Amino acid sequence: MNMKPLGDRIVVRVIEELERTKGGIVLPDTAKEKPQEAEVLAIGPGGRNEKGERIPMEVKVGDRVIFAKYSGTEFKQDDEEYLILRESDVLATVVRERAKARA
Repeated sequence: MNMKPLGDRIVVRVIEELERTKGGIVLPDTAKEKPQEAEVLAIGPGGRNEKGERIPMEVKVGDRVIFAKYSGTEFKQDDEEYLILRESDVLATVVRERAKARA
C-alpha cells in the first residue's frame, strides 16, 4: 500500500474472523455484526494543539485496535479493502500476551 494519511488519521485493514455459535455453526456474513478489530497499516504525523505543535500519535503501525462501530471511511485499492479512521475513533489497542517460556 502506497499511502500516507494526513493529521491524526490512520489507515487500517479490518480483521474478519469466522464467527461460530456455541454449537459450532458458522454464521454467514449477512448475520454478523460489522467487525470492530483492525490492524494499523499507516499513521499520519498527528494532530496539532492550539499552539500549532504536533501531538504524537498513540497508535503505531502493526498495532491491533478496536474502533467505534460505524466510524471511518471505507475504500478499496488493488482489490483490498481499507478503512481510514481518526485516532479518536480508536477505542483501545489489543494487547496479546506472549506465551511464557517453559523452564
